[in-house]
Amino acid sequence: MSTFITRPLGAALLGLGLTLLSAASVQAQQVEVKDAWVRATVAQQKATGAFFKLSAKADCRLVEVRSPVANVVEVHEMAMEGTTMKMRAVPALDLPAGKTVELKPGSYHVMLMDLKAPVAAGDSVPLTLVFEGADKKRETIEIKAEVRQMGTKAAAKPAPMEDAHKGHQH
Repeated sequence: MSTFITRPLGAALLGLGLTLLSAASVQAQQVEVKDAWVRATVAQQKATGAFFKLSAKADCRLVEVRSPVANVVEVHEMAMEGTTMKMRAVPALDLPAGKTVELKPGSYHVMLMDLKAPVAAGDSVPLTLVFEGADKKRETIEIKAEVRQMGTKAAAKPAPMEDAHKGHQH
């Protein structure tokens, strides 16, 4: 009889524990990611960009991005130096609390380089985003970014990615 009582009680407690754990992980997420997309590639193209909006509840930094579709993944900044647009990798991207930071063509973005295969419109690209808080604790968020063709509404202002990477060494 005690076995009968223990099992349902144990199952109920396990269910309650999983529910609380799930609620804690949702509440613990300090960064919201919106509108994630990746620019579609053409045959033989070995690099593309990923773009999204980030909103942090507390000051933190985007310190790493990974994806199984590329051998090299970096956060990049595009900025004018005189009359020339320059692109460079940045070690981290600051996310001030309560502010939305948009990674977009012609600005901060994620470069997916040495692609393992082309990415086509309609595909979904998995991205792992790693954030670090002021306390040095890290949070990882897994997202899927929709692949979009150039000229779509979200890709309406494309940056000349291939030109910006001429001479860019890794």
